[in-house]
Amino acid sequence: MIGLPALALAACSSTRTPVVQEPQIDPYYQAMYGALPNEKFPVAAMDLRRVDPQFWRQEVPYITSERPGTIVVDTPNRFLFLVLEGGRALRYGVGVGKSEALVFRGTASVGRKAEWPRWTPTQAMIKREPDRYGAYAGGLEGGSTNPLGPRALYLYKNGADTLFRLHGTTEPYTIGTNVSSGCIRLMNQDIIDLYARVPVGAKVVVIN
Repeated sequence: MIGLPALALAACSSTRTPVVQEPQIDPYYQAMYGALPNEKFPVAAMDLRRVDPQFWRQEVPYITSERPGTIVVDTPNRFLFLVLEGGRALRYGVGVGKSEALVFRGTASVGRKAEWPRWTPTQAMIKREPDRYGAYAGGLEGGSTNPLGPRALYLYKNGADTLFRLHGTTEPYTIGTNVSSGCIRLMNQDIIDLYARVPVGAKVVVIN
């Protein structure tokens, strides 16, 4: 039997590049973080590949002495828990401000809620970064470019505003990290969900 030249054999073979499969996102989470076109200002869908799955909203075991309905903000671990019955909680991923989030710790309550809230930077923020925040000293109306996002919960203590907020974000892919400014930010779909579940007067515990 006459053998084929090596060149001919090489021409008959091919090297296949393996196909890299994109990670499949559970349709449950795709729906949870889908676009919200019926909001006053449209909320874009999340690309969940850009956020660690541990920071997606989920029900988890959670043992605490706090009563159901209490919000627990665990700033070191970048989680917010809404305490449920039966040793369970809804866990949300959060982004934590590098400075403002360190101002408050302890117990407060939700003193006010707002949809598409107006945002005014604190005097500390303006003093620290005047070029960035000075133009907004008079405030910024709610909208898709407002740093508070579609909802905000305002924390009060002894009847006074702590200036500490739970809110949405224009930078949803910073969830799970320390960010340059702001209080506690959630993905916009998550703050809308939390807002609907929590009444004014709800207890909030901030662990720092």
